[in-house]
Order: sequence, then C-alpha cells, then structure tokens
Amino acid sequence: MKLRRWVKIVLIVIILFTSIFLYSRYLGTKGLKVKEYSIINSNIPESFYGIKIIHISDIHYKVTTTKSDLEKMVNEINLLKPDIVLITGDIFDNNIKYSNKDYEDIKKILKNIDYNIGKYAIKGEEDLNIKKWESIINDSDFYNLNDSYKLIYNKSIDPILLVGISSNYKNNHIKETLNNIYSEIKDKYNYSILILHEPDFIDKIDYSNFNMILSGHSHNGQINLPFIGGLIKDKYSNIYYKEYYKLDKTKLFISSGIGTNKYKFRLFNKPSINLYRLRNK
Repeated sequence: MKLRRWVKIVLIVIILFTSIFLYSRYLGTKGLKVKEYSIINSNIPESFYGIKIIHISDIHYKVTTTKSDLEKMVNEINLLKPDIVLITGDIFDNNIKYSNKDYEDIKKILKNIDYNIGKYAIKGEEDLNIKKWESIINDSDFYNLNDSYKLIYNKSIDPILLVGISSNYKNNHIKETLNNIYSEIKDKYNYSILILHEPDFIDKIDYSNFNMILSGHSHNGQINLPFIGGLIKDKYSNIYYKEYYKLDKTKLFISSGIGTNKYKFRLFNKPSINLYRLRNK
C-alpha cells in the first residue's frame, strides 16, 4: 500500500511538471496581452491630451515569435489606433541566422503599423550586429532614434521631448550621449520621455530630467511565480525587471516583450505590448 501511494505521488509530480513545462513552452509563449496605463501629469501639453502611445519590445524574431505572431500583433495595434509607436530594442536575436526573406517579412510587417504622429525605434543588444537594422527601420516608416532626440508636435507649438539611447550592453555610453544631447537642447520642455533598452543603466543618469522612461530587456523575468516574481534576470536587468517603478517623480515602465531569450519559456507572463494614454488632468 505504501509503495502504491508513493508511485501515485511520483506520477502526479511528473504529470504536474510535464504539464507546466509544455504549457510554458508552447502556450505561454503565444497570444498577446495589452497592458494599459493611464499617464496623468499636469506637464503634458494640452494638445497631447488623450494621445495613445504603443510600446513594443523584445520581439526576438523567430525564437518563439513567428511571422504569424507579428502579423497578429500589428492587427491588434492597429485596432487601438495609436498616435505614437515606440520600439525599445531586440527586434532580432543573435542566435538566429536570418535570410533576406526574413528581413523583408519583418520590414513589411512593421511598415503595416498605423500611426497618427510618428513611429520611433532604438537598438537592443541583440540588434547591434544586424547590418540591415537601419534600412529595415527606415523602410518600415520608423524613425531611428538611437542616441538622439526628437521634438514631437501635435497641432500646437508645445512639443514633447523624446530621447532614445541605444543598447549599452557592449559599450556604456549613456552618460556621454545624454550630455551631448543636453548640450544641443537649448530650451526646457514641460514633458520628456526617455526610451532605452537595458533598464539598470537608469541609475547611472539623472533620471529626474524625464517624466517617463520606457525600457525592455528584462521580459519582466519571463517566468513568474506567485509571491516570488520573475526568475530569469539578464545582465543589466537585475535591479529593474518588474512592470513598473516609481523613481521619485519619474515613472519607469518595463515591457515584458513579445518573444523569449535563450530560455524559450513563459509562465504567468504572456507576450505583451504596453498602451499608455496621456492626460494632463
């Protein structure tokens, strides 16, 4: 009787872990969740009231994200009718050998994202070695915001400042880049947004210069367990890896991303995009 009881327990444990494994590998990595946030700040220009920003990150194309997955993502985005679309890196993945057809496919898919004001993108560490990254971004109607800034206007003379920092993974240049940008910006703008890939570099800058910071890289831990949180933490996302942090008056949002890294699993953490609705009251 004792032997039978132990056999049953072992079988139950094996079935449980096998089910979790199969779910996190094949079901947890599919589907798309839209995480919506209301951004209320009196500094937001009146002309930006109600503006919708879509934040995409960490696609890691062809690891677990297929062409069909991307097409479904674009369909969902277009239903939301965004005004601004932002990509915070890792469209590609270093472990995948891409063909010219792959490049053409992703260019066409990204080009199909509708927008009212503009689309902007920066590189993640997985994009650094992709020679066609710039041409793909430009041909898909995205603005290359790597280590630069853009004043975004919407039917008025009062803009939002958008700053982009490319991946610091191989070369920590964030301080120098921001100093160069600050030296060019002569005026003080009421509302500023920073996009960067690896969130842990935030502690190396004066983040109080920005009202909102958008990042990726962490996948929010990719595998999340109740009361424990994210289990997979990459370099430069050990400090900041959750969905949201309030840093004094600065709001930091980290996308959980669309794809996966070398660990092809997601648990309690569906692929997602972020939607931010701006309001000044």
